[in-house]
Amino acid sequence: MSGPATQSERTRSQRTRSQRTQPEREIVVGVISDTHGLMRPQALAALQGCDLIIHAGDVGTTDVIKELSGIAPTHVVRGNIDQGDWAAGLPMCELVEAGERLFFVLHEISQLDLDPAHAGFAAVVFGHSHQPSIETREGVLFLNPGSAGPRRFKLPVTVARVGVSGQGLRPQIVDLDV
Repeated sequence: MSGPATQSERTRSQRTRSQRTQPEREIVVGVISDTHGLMRPQALAALQGCDLIIHAGDVGTTDVIKELSGIAPTHVVRGNIDQGDWAAGLPMCELVEAGERLFFVLHEISQLDLDPAHAGFAAVVFGHSHQPSIETREGVLFLNPGSAGPRRFKLPVTVARVGVSGQGLRPQIVDLDV
């Protein structure tokens, strides 16, 4: 039979209990796509405070990547307009870790050749269509942030933000006032 807890054991127990009750800090992922070489100040403002940024292709120039990297660590995939030496090193798809969650990133959703739910991905991020969308399929978030570049037709100019925590993903489309 054990005796009364020592001061050290009580302190350790209290510390463990307080660590468990502290709210987990949400990670904020900024998502942008289809800039086509145009880095709007409104897009940069909307991405301020993000912990990491994902660009889902059709970047246009290295200047876009440099400006985004000035805000947070930035992950970029190549889109169909990303040509030339500067774009040769960009991957066609990338797996990005945000906290305990995995985001699979590619430019064209039609090129998705795996089952994201089976692979354990929390989200699939894509661009290309310039149409923002948030959809959940088999428990996986499918997110297109829309286009932050030159306006196309009557489509909105947008980016996205995703809050990532133990509670799940909290995506939102951010309309840019342009």
